This record gives sequence, C-alpha cells and structure tokens, in this order.
Amino acid sequence: MEQQQDTTSEFGSALGLDHEQVLAVLTMAGRAPSLHNTQPWRFGLRPDAIEVVGDRDRQLSVADPAGRELRIACGAALFTLRLALIGLGIRPLVSVLPEADRPDLIATVRHGGRKSLTPELSRLRDAIPHRRTNRRPFTDVAVSSSARHAMCRAAVEEGAWLHLVTDPAQRHELGTMAREAHTRQIQDPAFSAEIATWTGHDGSRDDGVPASAGGPLPAPNQTWVTRDFTGGQASGAGSVFEDEPLIGVLSVHGDGAHEEIRAGQALQRVLLTATVHGVAVSFLSQLVEVPETRDRMRRLISGTRPPLVVLRMGHGLPAGGAPRRRVSDLTVGGATPTS
Repeated sequence: MEQQQDTTSEFGSALGLDHEQVLAVLTMAGRAPSLHNTQPWRFGLRPDAIEVVGDRDRQLSVADPAGRELRIACGAALFTLRLALIGLGIRPLVSVLPEADRPDLIATVRHGGRKSLTPELSRLRDAIPHRRTNRRPFTDVAVSSSARHAMCRAAVEEGAWLHLVTDPAQRHELGTMAREAHTRQIQDPAFSAEIATWTGHDGSRDDGVPASAGGPLPAPNQTWVTRDFTGGQASGAGSVFEDEPLIGVLSVHGDGAHEEIRAGQALQRVLLTATVHGVAVSFLSQLVEVPETRDRMRRLISGTRPPLVVLRMGHGLPAGGAPRRRVSDLTVGGATPTS
C-alpha cells in the first residue's frame, strides 16, 4: 500500500516553507522505518522550527519497554526530515533532546542557512519512497564489495558503525541466538498478543504490517527467519530462505537516548544507501530486544559498543510497501492542517 495522498490544503508555515512544501517534507519524514511499522512519531510545526516528537501511545510496551526502538525510529524520521529539507535548499540546524522538561521531544530542527544536495544526497532522497523492509527469501547472490563499503561509510557519516559479520562461525552462532531469542519471546503471551496487534492485518489500516508485506513463513528449522508477520494467514510447508545472508550490526558510542537517536539517523542513511545499491534489508529485532542475547552478541563480535540494530541483507524479489499515516494525523501543537 503506497503513501496516502493528504487532501488538506492549509498548513501553517515552518522554516519559511509554504504549506505544500511542509506537506512534502513531512510526507518524506513519515516514510522512515519503525518496529512493526508503528510509526511512533509526530511533528510539531512552528514558524521557526519543526519538532520531532515521540508518540508514546505507539510504543511497544512488551518488545520495547525502555523506548529504545521508539527513539531509533524517531531518529530515522529525523534523518529523513533533514534530507527532505536539504532537498529544498535548507541546511537543517538540529538540537537533539533540547528540553529536559519535555522527555518525548526528540529533536528541534531550525533553519541553519542554505545548503544544496550533493549527488550522493540526491540519490538518497530519491530512494526514500522506494525503501522497503523485505521479509522475503533472498537469493545466494553476494552483496557487492562496493555496496558493503557504501553502507559502512553511510553509518560512519552519522557517527555510527556497521559491523558486517563475515566470519562463518560467528554468523552461525548469531543464527542460533536469533532462534533462541525468538522462542523466548513468543513463549510470552503478552509479546504474542502485542505482535498480533500490529501485524498480519488485511491492509485496511494505515499502520502496522499487512499480511501482504509479511512475507512467507520459513521452512522448518530455518536458521534466520522465524517470525510470522502474516497473522497466521501463510500456509504450506514454508519457503526456503538463504542460509548465508549478510548480517550487519549497527552500533554507536554508548547507551542512552542521544546515542539511540544517533543510531536511528545512521540506520536510515544505511537503509537508503542499500536501496540505491539494490540491496534488500530486513530486521532481526529479537537479537537486541532480549537483553541477555544482546549482551552475548556484543561479546561474540568483540564489540565494545552496544549493538542497537541487526540487519539481514541480500538480494531478492521486490517487497510490497507498508501503509503510512496521513500527514494530518502526524502534526501536534502549533499550526496544523485544517479539515
């Protein structure tokens, strides 16, 4: 399901933009990735700023009790907002977590002067509507060294690191850990109920993961892909997924809200870079959602930095898009669209 066209015509100005430009910028920002497509962000519009605000009503209390994945998602929306503004010639001046008495305020973006898109940023901006989470099987075609280098560099550009797990023994161990973490999660009735709330619907909603985007179920004893995002609608013996996907672990300097927001910005830059290079990506969230597994993973890859996102990367058939909320449902405070 593609981005719904917003039919409202009256937005207040922000950063000197007219209502059509504000609509375009927020439409792009709203296409960021989030856990189960919860889209846990809202945007405050002021004449001198655009605020990115975390939406606690969309936080997954079982899978993400500390709000880490919510802040990562909001960071991804922040990077997309930055990119959209540069596309309009604005240098975004960003203050992260600027007000201590507003803990859900992720960032404030102001006009920092003029800035033009570089060819690289132009390609990333053009990739925004084409980025998808691909939960389908990948082929055995290896990700090229140029694509690997570009994705690692994209993470560094945002102050993060993308560690590619190339050692076969480490990759096998990570697969075992992913299965164990998944089993532990689904044995919790509250977790199973939460994931069922957000996935496997018929596509009539503007959030969550519809069954059509859930991908097929894996064959028994598959190593990497375990979750059912189809709401039980998949049938048959299961599909055969690749045995050796490229696994990437995204990390930052340390723990804490600032670093999680940084990780979200890096994540979106990596994902858009992957899209430019024709690389399909999905998430192995269970590896970071189960605390013991997350710590084991850090030790396994000899990392001194905490892992925040684990990506499965490769080449596969195109994936369908997930639905998106209307911009008019995303704005809070200040000037909002009329009905």
